Amino acid sequence: MARTIISTPNAPAAIGTYSQAVRVGNTVYISGQIPLDPKTKEMVGGDFEAHTRRVFENLKAIATAAGGTLNAAVRVTIFLTDMANFATVNKVMAEYFSEPYPARAAVGVASLPRGAAVEADCILEL
Repeated sequence: MARTIISTPNAPAAIGTYSQAVRVGNTVYISGQIPLDPKTKEMVGGDFEAHTRRVFENLKAIATAAGGTLNAAVRVTIFLTDMANFATVNKVMAEYFSEPYPARAAVGVASLPRGAAVEADCILEL
């Protein structure tokens, strides 16, 4: 099956050897997003909640470019440098996803790119 690369200027450009997303058939694999502003390429200001919103805005922009929405997500993985922020992730995630919610994993990690405190990726089924 052919792979289609998904790219949009409305989310940060890849900062490594990866694509923003890859579509194979009706499945879209969106790469991990950190709270980078797509226009400035810098981390957004504000608190953890603002950072989490930016992560989901980046995922949303890529989902849209792929022809879908975040409600097409079947799997989300959240990476946190501090699991104490888990409740905030739940609060913000509820603003971007509707029931029935996708499967999800939350993983505590020692560090993330650019010193981010949160990163998320997802898989969509269109």
